[in-house]
Parts: sequence; structure tokens; C-alpha cells
Amino acid sequence: MAEITKPGLQQKPTPPAKSTTTVHTLFSTDNYKWMAIGGIIIILGMILMSGGKNEDPNAFDPKVVYSFTRVTVAPFLIIGGLLVELYAILRKPRQANA
Repeated sequence: MAEITKPGLQQKPTPPAKSTTTVHTLFSTDNYKWMAIGGIIIILGMILMSGGKNEDPNAFDPKVVYSFTRVTVAPFLIIGGLLVELYAILRKPRQANA
């Protein structure tokens, strides 16, 4: 005779055992902190490069457009921020002593 089985009484398959492998991330929290610092320096350089405004919008004032802050300080800040970003990307995370 054929066996009659009820669909609700069948055993469920057991899930596979969880593996305990460690996942290594590409960047550590220190890398992200350095990236944030570099981004802030770049944004500060961009703000300084935008500068102020002319007193009279109909007159050209070279002292405002070609000021020391806009022409010298801001580009150095942007390049410095990019160098900090490069350092943050290339920095190896510290190894935890196990």
C-alpha cells in the first residue's frame, strides 16, 4: 500500500551552520576621520576662493578680485585638502593585536 503523508507534517530542512569568518573593511574609522578633515579643508578653500563682493557692482575693483586670500591662500588650502585626502586613502589601518 502507498503511504499517505500530510503536507503539514513534513520536516523542515535545517539551515546551514553560520561561519565565523572575519570581514576586513577597506578603511578604518581613522581613515574616515582623515577623509572628513580633508573634505572640510577643501570646502574652506572653496569658500575663501569665492571671496567677498564689490561695494559697487557697476565698478571693477582689482583689489577684491585679485586679493591675496583668493589668489594664494585658497588654492593652497584646496591642494592641502587633496593631499590630506590622498593620505587618508593610502593610510593602512592599524592591526589589532590578537
